[in-house]
Amino acid sequence: MPAAPALAALALLPSTVLPCTTVEAVFDRPDGIVPATAVSFAPEAVPHGAAVRVVVERAGGTTTVSMEVDGLTPRHTYPVHAHVRGCGTAPGDSGPHYQDRADPVLPSTDPAYVNDRNELWLTLRTDDHGRAADRSTVAWEFRPGGAGSLVLHAGQDGQGHSLAQRVGCVNVDF
Repeated sequence: MPAAPALAALALLPSTVLPCTTVEAVFDRPDGIVPATAVSFAPEAVPHGAAVRVVVERAGGTTTVSMEVDGLTPRHTYPVHAHVRGCGTAPGDSGPHYQDRADPVLPSTDPAYVNDRNELWLTLRTDDHGRAADRSTVAWEFRPGGAGSLVLHAGQDGQGHSLAQRVGCVNVDF
């Protein structure tokens, strides 16, 4: 098993001087005595000890979210979305996707609401070493208290998991 990645190694995305929130953490078990900032629900897809860095920048009514990881499964694609609640001990604790204009019907499947203009979508495509970075800018700001986490979904090839299955979660103060 490779050595755990160091948080200091996460510097793929530039930082700016805009008002921002930064979260740096390592993925841990979801059921620890002290709640983890980043949790893995599927260690074969999101290994315990893998590093994550999230930067949320707000300016002029827009929001940019940058995410970088080190130590995930190599050559894998993870869809990432903002969710309405923070991470918990179970994958579903984070609730549904955060939507700028909330769909009145849940679960939300209407393309008028489920799209990359109304939801925050990132795609992490890991390299041969399990590193990846992505950033997404949306033309809105999160409602105070409206979102609490970024959730990594199983994604392409699924590692034996369904495409939409939640394999990791990071608590973020949007």
